[in-house]
Amino acid sequence: MKKYLSILLGILLFFIYVPVQAQTEVPDVKVKNLNGELVSIREVVQGKPFIMSFWGVTCKPCLMELNALNDQMEEWLEEVDFDIVAVSIDDSRFSSRARSMVQGYDWQFQAVFDENQDLKRAMNVSFTPQTYIFDAAGKMVYSHSGYTPGSEQELLEQLKKIAGK
Repeated sequence: MKKYLSILLGILLFFIYVPVQAQTEVPDVKVKNLNGELVSIREVVQGKPFIMSFWGVTCKPCLMELNALNDQMEEWLEEVDFDIVAVSIDDSRFSSRARSMVQGYDWQFQAVFDENQDLKRAMNVSFTPQTYIFDAAGKMVYSHSGYTPGSEQELLEQLKKIAGK
């Protein structure tokens, strides 16, 4: 019995003291595009810095952030070349609503649908909105949870930093 307790204690200490590794690059995960086709998220985000924002249809701060990004995108593109990818974490029951919202808001950036939440798990997303910035090589350089009006300016600053501006 004492032997088993020692083993159990060792296992518990291992999990307590080994830090959880956060995803630091774009994982190789498949998501659905607006047409319902499975695509690799890496294919969606190739070649330039990008913002990846996780959202859900019932998340008001998520929608506020994505609408603010959409409003700023054209102006920001004059300063730095980048993309935005909105990742819906809604399951199959709500994905049609999420698709309708994307079209209704007329966002000028890409939207993908993580119905099985594989990308959400790979990125260790717990709360929405969860926003990341990746450089052109797909390495994460910035992460932020939540949204307050005006906080999107920090995203622009991070994009400029990546671009050396």
